[in-house]
Amino acid sequence: MFLFRSSAALASVGTAGVPGVGMITLSMVLQSVGLPLEGIALIIGVDRILDMFRTTVNVLGDIACTLVVAKSENEFDSKIFNIE
Repeated sequence: MFLFRSSAALASVGTAGVPGVGMITLSMVLQSVGLPLEGIALIIGVDRILDMFRTTVNVLGDIACTLVVAKSENEFDSKIFNIE
């Protein structure tokens, strides 16, 4: 049982940036908790819209962190970034 829980936690770390993988992660979590996989049928109708929002927020967060690190390392050139 512990193996399923730890694998579900590890799998959920990298799935936010990949659209549509939430269902796979959800099935792993449902299986590790002992709930029936039929519960996915209740969630699948609204998950596509929520998945688009999760992916957008994750990508925007990755971009913001990349900019912060680039500025802290003096690798970000604002002159090139702001060229019209």
